[in-house]
Amino acid sequence: MSELTLRNRQRACSVNLPLLRRVARALLTGRLRLKNYELGVHLVAAPEMTKLNERFLNHAGSTDVITFDYSGKVGQVSCLSSKMSVKRQDRQDACPTLHGEIFICIGDAVAQARRFRTTWQSELVRYLVHGVLHLRGYNDQQPKFRRAMKREEDRLVRELARLFPLSKLARKSTVRP
Repeated sequence: MSELTLRNRQRACSVNLPLLRRVARALLTGRLRLKNYELGVHLVAAPEMTKLNERFLNHAGSTDVITFDYSGKVGQVSCLSSKMSVKRQDRQDACPTLHGEIFICIGDAVAQARRFRTTWQSELVRYLVHGVLHLRGYNDQQPKFRRAMKREEDRLVRELARLFPLSKLARKSTVRP
């Protein structure tokens, strides 16, 4: 069973959800060759991300991406983000199904894009990849693991950028006279 749900719960940027869906499916089924997944991707504004970050990770303020892994034991939820990761057993062999939610803060994507001289659309794809890698068992808590995760993240983002015009993730907003 494969299910992908995308929700845009922010208004900072107009996002081309059909294209984002194609990018996500290419990542999941094409690049990572996943057959079974249940993934929810939520694009949120900074105030909502701040609430999630404080409630579930006990961190103040917003963050770029938070991943919730639901594929563990019943009733157990692992909260993973780019700034925090809970170490897990190598579960890739034991449980090939990916099951979780990724919350992406578009405001943080815009800010990081300025900082790294890239586009918010590229940052959005990077956060999607980052969240999926956490669900695949990657850990960025320790430098050694962080470097391995970053290499894989960079590789996947490059491949997706070759397959899709990421700039088209920005929907042109219609201006009314």
